[in-house]
Amino acid sequence: MKAAIWYKKEDIRVEDVKEPKVSPGQVKVRIKACGICCSDLHEYRSGPYIIPSRPHPLTNRAGGPVILGHEFSGEVVELGENVSRIVVGDRVVINPLIYCGACHYCKRGQYIMCTKLGTLGFAADGAFAEYGVFPETSLLKLPDSVTDEMGAFVEPLAVAVHGVMRSRMKIGDTVAIVGAGPIGLLVMQACLASGAGRAFIIEPMKARRETALNTGASAALDPTQTDVGKEIGKLTDDLRADVAFDCVGNQAAFDTAVKVSGRRSTICVVGLALKPIEVPFVRLWGHEKEITFSSGYEDEFPAAIAFLADKRVDVEPLISSRIKLDELVGKGIKPLIEEADKNIKILVYP
Repeated sequence: MKAAIWYKKEDIRVEDVKEPKVSPGQVKVRIKACGICCSDLHEYRSGPYIIPSRPHPLTNRAGGPVILGHEFSGEVVELGENVSRIVVGDRVVINPLIYCGACHYCKRGQYIMCTKLGTLGFAADGAFAEYGVFPETSLLKLPDSVTDEMGAFVEPLAVAVHGVMRSRMKIGDTVAIVGAGPIGLLVMQACLASGAGRAFIIEPMKARRETALNTGASAALDPTQTDVGKEIGKLTDDLRADVAFDCVGNQAAFDTAVKVSGRRSTICVVGLALKPIEVPFVRLWGHEKEITFSSGYEDEFPAAIAFLADKRVDVEPLISSRIKLDELVGKGIKPLIEEADKNIKILVYP
Protein backbone atom coordinates (compact mmCIF):
# COMPACT_ATOMS: atom_id res chain seq x y z
CA MET A 1 0.00 0.00 0.00
CA LYS A 2 1.02 3.65 -0.33
CA ALA A 3 1.83 5.73 2.73
CA ALA A 4 3.23 9.20 3.42
CA ILE A 5 6.25 8.74 5.68
CA TRP A 6 8.04 11.44 7.67
CA TYR A 7 11.79 10.85 7.80
CA LYS A 8 13.09 14.19 8.99
CA LYS A 9 12.54 17.92 8.64
CA GLU A 10 11.32 18.75 5.09
CA ASP A 11 11.54 15.07 4.14
CA ILE A 12 8.17 13.36 3.65
CA ARG A 13 8.04 10.58 1.07
CA VAL A 14 5.09 8.67 -0.37
CA GLU A 15 6.28 5.07 -0.59
CA ASP A 16 5.01 1.52 -0.97
CA VAL A 17 4.95 -0.31 2.35
CA LYS A 18 3.45 -3.55 3.60
CA GLU A 19 -0.17 -3.46 4.69
CA PRO A 20 -0.38 -3.54 8.49
CA LYS A 21 -1.68 -6.69 10.20
CA VAL A 22 -4.19 -6.72 13.01
CA SER A 23 -3.37 -8.02 16.47
CA PRO A 24 -5.83 -8.89 19.24
CA GLY A 25 -7.95 -5.89 20.16
CA GLN A 26 -7.10 -4.06 16.94
CA VAL A 27 -9.10 -3.07 13.87
CA LYS A 28 -7.93 -2.56 10.30
CA VAL A 29 -9.37 0.53 8.63
CA ARG A 30 -9.44 1.63 4.99
CA ILE A 31 -8.74 5.36 5.17
CA LYS A 32 -11.37 7.44 3.36
CA ALA A 33 -10.30 11.04 4.08
CA CYS A 34 -7.56 12.58 6.22
CA GLY A 35 -7.06 16.26 6.97
CA ILE A 36 -3.72 18.03 7.11
CA CYS A 37 -3.24 19.48 10.59
CA CYS A 38 -1.09 22.44 11.65
CA SER A 39 0.86 19.89 13.70
CA ASP A 40 1.78 18.13 10.46
CA LEU A 41 3.05 21.47 9.13
CA HIS A 42 5.19 21.93 12.27
CA GLU A 43 6.73 18.50 11.74
CA TYR A 44 7.48 19.24 8.08
CA ARG A 45 9.05 22.63 8.79
CA SER A 46 10.94 22.00 12.00
CA GLY A 47 10.30 18.47 13.33
CA PRO A 48 10.66 16.38 15.28
CA TYR A 49 8.37 18.34 17.54
CA ILE A 50 5.43 16.16 18.57
CA ILE A 51 7.21 13.20 16.98
CA PRO A 52 9.30 11.86 19.90
CA SER A 53 13.04 12.34 19.58
CA ARG A 54 13.64 9.54 22.11
CA PRO A 55 11.88 6.16 22.23
CA HIS A 56 8.31 6.76 23.33
CA PRO A 57 7.52 4.89 26.58
CA LEU A 58 4.35 3.30 25.16
CA THR A 59 5.23 2.72 21.49
CA ASN A 60 9.04 2.68 21.54
CA ARG A 61 9.01 4.83 18.39
CA ALA A 62 11.54 7.65 18.02
CA GLY A 63 11.92 10.05 15.12
CA GLY A 64 11.36 8.76 11.62
CA PRO A 65 10.24 6.88 9.74
CA VAL A 66 6.64 7.33 10.84
CA ILE A 67 3.37 7.62 8.90
CA LEU A 68 1.74 10.98 9.61
CA GLY A 69 -1.99 11.75 9.75
CA HIS A 70 -4.49 11.78 12.62
CA GLU A 71 -7.61 13.66 11.39
CA PHE A 72 -9.36 10.92 9.47
CA SER A 73 -12.41 8.84 8.73
CA GLY A 74 -12.44 5.31 7.39
CA GLU A 75 -14.23 2.01 6.92
CA VAL A 76 -13.49 -1.11 8.96
CA VAL A 77 -12.26 -3.98 6.79
CA GLU A 78 -10.80 -6.49 9.27
CA LEU A 79 -11.06 -7.34 12.97
CA GLY A 80 -8.49 -8.74 15.34
CA GLU A 81 -9.33 -11.27 18.04
CA ASN A 82 -11.42 -10.08 21.00
CA VAL A 83 -12.96 -7.16 19.09
CA SER A 84 -16.67 -7.01 19.96
CA ARG A 85 -17.92 -3.43 19.66
CA ILE A 86 -16.86 -2.78 16.06
CA VAL A 87 -17.88 -4.83 12.99
CA VAL A 88 -16.62 -4.96 9.41
CA GLY A 89 -18.27 -2.22 7.38
CA ASP A 90 -18.54 0.28 10.24
CA ARG A 91 -17.59 3.83 9.34
CA VAL A 92 -15.32 5.19 12.04
CA VAL A 93 -13.12 8.00 13.30
CA ILE A 94 -10.47 7.82 15.98
CA ASN A 95 -9.41 9.56 19.15
CA PRO A 96 -5.67 9.39 18.39
CA LEU A 97 -4.41 9.85 21.95
CA ILE A 98 -2.03 7.17 23.21
CA TYR A 99 -2.11 7.04 27.00
CA CYS A 100 -1.03 4.66 29.74
CA GLY A 101 -4.36 4.31 31.55
CA ALA A 102 -2.55 3.84 34.87
CA CYS A 103 -1.18 7.23 35.94
CA HIS A 104 -2.94 9.66 38.30
CA TYR A 105 -4.46 11.65 35.43
CA CYS A 106 -5.61 8.68 33.36
CA LYS A 107 -7.41 7.24 36.39
CA ARG A 108 -9.34 10.53 36.59
CA GLY A 109 -10.20 10.42 32.87
CA GLN A 110 -7.84 13.33 32.13
CA TYR A 111 -6.08 11.50 29.32
CA ILE A 112 -4.58 14.61 27.70
CA MET A 113 -2.56 15.00 30.92
CA CYS A 114 -1.17 11.44 30.80
CA THR A 115 2.44 11.40 31.95
CA LYS A 116 3.33 9.15 29.00
CA LEU A 117 1.10 10.84 26.42
CA GLY A 118 1.59 10.17 22.71
CA THR A 119 -0.46 10.57 19.54
CA LEU A 120 -1.13 8.37 16.54
CA GLY A 121 0.50 9.91 13.49
CA PHE A 122 3.50 11.00 15.58
CA ALA A 123 4.41 8.38 18.20
CA ALA A 124 2.86 5.59 16.08
CA ASP A 125 1.80 5.21 12.46
CA GLY A 126 -1.17 7.31 11.40
CA ALA A 127 -3.59 7.71 8.52
CA PHE A 128 -1.82 9.21 5.52
CA ALA A 129 -1.95 5.71 4.07
CA GLU A 130 -4.36 3.38 2.30
CA TYR A 131 -4.89 1.34 5.48
CA GLY A 132 -4.21 1.69 9.16
CA VAL A 133 -4.47 -0.58 12.20
CA PHE A 134 -5.78 0.98 15.40
CA PRO A 135 -7.06 -0.09 18.85
CA GLU A 136 -10.78 -0.84 18.96
CA THR A 137 -11.02 1.23 22.15
CA SER A 138 -9.94 4.37 20.27
CA LEU A 139 -12.53 4.14 17.50
CA LEU A 140 -15.93 5.85 17.37
CA LYS A 141 -18.69 4.96 14.91
CA LEU A 142 -20.06 7.58 12.53
CA PRO A 143 -23.82 7.93 11.93
CA ASP A 144 -25.07 7.96 8.35
CA SER A 145 -25.69 11.71 8.56
CA VAL A 146 -21.94 12.36 8.91
CA THR A 147 -20.12 11.91 5.59
CA ASP A 148 -16.54 10.70 5.26
CA GLU A 149 -15.42 14.28 4.64
CA MET A 150 -17.25 15.53 7.70
CA GLY A 151 -15.71 12.66 9.66
CA ALA A 152 -12.23 14.00 8.89
CA PHE A 153 -13.20 17.09 10.92
CA VAL A 154 -14.24 15.23 14.08
CA GLU A 155 -10.74 15.36 15.60
CA PRO A 156 -10.13 19.12 15.10
CA LEU A 157 -13.72 19.83 16.14
CA ALA A 158 -13.04 17.89 19.35
CA VAL A 159 -10.12 20.29 19.92
CA ALA A 160 -12.55 23.20 19.53
CA VAL A 161 -15.19 21.68 21.84
CA HIS A 162 -12.52 21.05 24.48
CA GLY A 163 -11.50 24.71 24.20
CA VAL A 164 -15.09 25.81 24.82
CA MET A 165 -15.27 23.51 27.84
CA ARG A 166 -11.97 24.79 29.21
CA SER A 167 -13.13 28.41 28.82
CA ARG A 168 -16.24 27.76 30.94
CA MET A 169 -18.27 29.80 28.46
CA LYS A 170 -21.85 30.36 29.60
CA ILE A 171 -25.02 30.40 27.50
CA GLY A 172 -25.53 33.88 26.09
CA ASP A 173 -21.89 34.95 26.43
CA THR A 174 -20.24 37.17 23.85
CA VAL A 175 -17.09 35.52 22.53
CA ALA A 176 -14.18 36.75 20.44
CA ILE A 177 -11.89 34.44 18.51
CA VAL A 178 -8.45 35.63 17.49
CA GLY A 179 -7.39 33.74 14.37
CA ALA A 180 -9.68 32.23 11.73
CA GLY A 181 -7.67 29.20 10.80
CA PRO A 182 -9.29 25.76 10.94
CA ILE A 183 -9.31 25.63 14.75
CA GLY A 184 -10.43 29.24 15.18
CA LEU A 185 -13.34 28.77 12.79
CA LEU A 186 -14.34 25.54 14.53
CA VAL A 187 -14.05 27.18 17.97
CA MET A 188 -16.39 29.92 16.75
CA GLN A 189 -18.97 27.41 15.52
CA ALA A 190 -18.60 25.26 18.64
CA CYS A 191 -19.26 28.35 20.79
CA LEU A 192 -22.42 29.16 18.84
CA ALA A 193 -23.55 25.53 18.94
CA SER A 194 -23.03 25.60 22.72
CA GLY A 195 -25.16 28.71 23.27
CA ALA A 196 -22.93 31.75 22.76
CA GLY A 197 -24.94 34.90 22.11
CA ARG A 198 -22.54 36.46 19.61
CA ALA A 199 -19.17 35.54 18.14
CA PHE A 200 -16.63 37.99 16.75
CA ILE A 201 -13.66 36.97 14.62
CA ILE A 202 -10.36 38.86 14.48
CA GLU A 203 -8.35 37.85 11.43
CA PRO A 204 -6.10 39.78 8.98
CA MET A 205 -6.78 37.52 5.96
CA LYS A 206 -9.83 38.67 3.98
CA ALA A 207 -10.83 35.22 2.67
CA ARG A 208 -10.83 33.78 6.17
CA ARG A 209 -12.91 36.69 7.48
CA GLU A 210 -15.43 36.00 4.74
CA THR A 211 -15.55 32.32 5.68
CA ALA A 212 -16.18 33.33 9.30
CA LEU A 213 -19.11 35.52 8.28
CA ASN A 214 -20.51 32.69 6.16
CA THR A 215 -20.39 30.29 9.11
CA GLY A 216 -21.99 32.40 11.82
CA ALA A 217 -19.73 35.27 12.93
CA SER A 218 -21.57 38.44 13.98
CA ALA A 219 -18.60 40.47 12.73
CA ALA A 220 -15.15 39.75 11.34
CA LEU A 221 -12.51 42.42 11.97
CA ASP A 222 -9.07 43.07 10.47
CA PRO A 223 -6.61 43.89 13.30
CA THR A 224 -4.24 45.59 10.84
CA GLN A 225 -6.90 48.11 9.78
CA THR A 226 -8.82 48.90 12.96
CA ASP A 227 -8.50 49.04 16.75
CA VAL A 228 -10.36 45.78 17.35
CA GLY A 229 -10.69 46.39 21.08
CA LYS A 230 -12.51 49.69 20.57
CA GLU A 231 -14.56 48.27 17.69
CA ILE A 232 -15.81 45.32 19.73
CA GLY A 233 -16.43 47.76 22.55
CA LYS A 234 -18.78 49.72 20.25
CA LEU A 235 -20.61 46.51 19.37
CA THR A 236 -21.08 45.46 23.02
CA ASP A 237 -21.99 48.67 24.90
CA ASP A 238 -18.31 48.93 25.94
CA LEU A 239 -18.44 45.56 27.72
CA ARG A 240 -16.31 43.71 25.13
CA ALA A 241 -16.14 39.89 25.09
CA ASP A 242 -16.93 37.65 28.05
CA VAL A 243 -14.57 35.03 26.63
CA ALA A 244 -11.69 35.51 24.18
CA PHE A 245 -9.91 32.63 22.45
CA ASP A 246 -6.34 32.95 21.22
CA CYS A 247 -6.28 30.41 18.39
CA VAL A 248 -2.93 31.55 16.99
CA GLY A 249 -0.34 31.33 19.74
CA ASN A 250 1.94 34.36 19.46
CA GLN A 251 2.49 37.71 21.17
CA ALA A 252 0.27 39.72 18.84
CA ALA A 253 -2.62 37.28 19.13
CA PHE A 254 -2.45 37.19 22.92
CA ASP A 255 -2.27 40.99 23.12
CA THR A 256 -5.35 41.15 20.88
CA ALA A 257 -7.22 38.68 23.10
CA VAL A 258 -6.50 40.95 26.07
CA LYS A 259 -7.78 44.01 24.16
CA VAL A 260 -11.05 42.47 23.01
CA SER A 261 -11.97 40.87 26.35
CA GLY A 262 -13.83 42.70 29.08
CA ARG A 263 -13.50 42.99 32.84
CA ARG A 264 -13.58 39.66 34.69
CA SER A 265 -13.44 37.89 31.35
CA THR A 266 -11.64 34.69 30.48
CA ILE A 267 -8.87 34.33 27.91
CA CYS A 268 -8.51 30.76 26.66
CA VAL A 269 -5.26 30.05 24.82
CA VAL A 270 -5.83 27.31 22.24
CA GLY A 271 -3.01 28.15 19.83
CA LEU A 272 0.44 26.65 20.34
CA ALA A 273 3.05 29.32 21.12
CA LEU A 274 6.59 28.20 20.26
CA LYS A 275 8.15 31.29 21.90
CA PRO A 276 7.60 32.89 25.35
CA ILE A 277 4.79 35.45 25.54
CA GLU A 278 4.87 38.55 27.75
CA VAL A 279 1.80 39.16 29.90
CA PRO A 280 0.43 42.67 30.71
CA PHE A 281 0.15 41.90 34.40
CA VAL A 282 -1.36 45.18 35.63
CA ARG A 283 -4.18 45.16 33.09
CA LEU A 284 -5.02 41.53 33.77
CA TRP A 285 -4.80 42.05 37.52
CA GLY A 286 -6.80 45.28 37.54
CA HIS A 287 -9.62 43.78 35.50
CA GLU A 288 -9.46 40.42 37.30
CA LYS A 289 -9.18 38.52 34.03
CA GLU A 290 -8.51 34.80 34.00
CA ILE A 291 -6.20 32.92 31.66
CA THR A 292 -6.72 29.26 30.89
CA PHE A 293 -5.24 26.90 28.32
CA SER A 294 -6.59 24.16 26.07
CA SER A 295 -4.17 21.71 24.49
CA GLY A 296 -6.23 18.91 22.95
CA TYR A 297 -9.23 16.85 24.03
CA GLU A 298 -10.39 14.00 26.20
CA ASP A 299 -13.97 12.76 25.73
CA GLU A 300 -15.32 15.51 23.45
CA PHE A 301 -15.56 13.29 20.35
CA PRO A 302 -19.23 12.30 20.81
CA ALA A 303 -20.18 15.97 21.11
CA ALA A 304 -18.20 16.79 17.97
CA ILE A 305 -19.95 14.01 16.05
CA ALA A 306 -23.34 15.24 17.30
CA PHE A 307 -22.60 18.83 16.19
CA LEU A 308 -21.78 17.55 12.70
CA ALA A 309 -24.70 15.12 12.55
CA ASP A 310 -27.36 17.77 13.19
CA LYS A 311 -25.55 20.45 11.15
CA ARG A 312 -24.93 22.80 14.07
CA VAL A 313 -21.35 22.90 12.74
CA ASP A 314 -20.84 23.31 8.99
CA VAL A 315 -17.40 22.24 7.75
CA GLU A 316 -17.96 22.36 3.99
CA PRO A 317 -16.91 26.05 3.72
CA LEU A 318 -13.60 25.18 5.41
CA ILE A 319 -12.49 22.71 2.73
CA SER A 320 -10.06 24.46 0.38
CA SER A 321 -9.12 21.49 -1.78
CA ARG A 322 -9.10 17.72 -2.03
CA ILE A 323 -5.90 15.95 -3.09
CA LYS A 324 -4.40 12.51 -3.59
CA LEU A 325 -1.82 11.01 -1.26
CA ASP A 326 0.94 11.50 -3.86
CA GLU A 327 0.18 15.22 -3.76
CA LEU A 328 0.51 15.59 0.02
CA VAL A 329 3.57 17.84 0.03
CA GLY A 330 3.27 19.71 -3.27
CA LYS A 331 -0.47 20.42 -3.22
CA GLY A 332 -1.15 20.07 0.51
CA ILE A 333 1.57 20.98 2.96
CA LYS A 334 3.35 23.65 0.91
CA PRO A 335 0.20 25.59 -0.06
CA LEU A 336 -0.94 25.61 3.59
CA ILE A 337 2.45 27.07 4.57
CA GLU A 338 3.07 29.40 1.63
CA GLU A 339 -0.48 30.43 0.70
CA ALA A 340 -2.34 30.48 3.99
CA ASP A 341 -4.56 33.29 2.71
CA LYS A 342 -5.98 30.93 0.09
CA ASN A 343 -6.28 27.73 2.12
CA ILE A 344 -7.95 26.63 5.35
CA LYS A 345 -8.25 22.83 5.37
CA ILE A 346 -6.94 20.46 2.70
CA LEU A 347 -8.24 16.89 2.70
CA VAL A 348 -6.17 13.93 1.48
CA TYR A 349 -7.76 10.86 -0.10
CA PRO A 350 -5.43 7.84 0.21
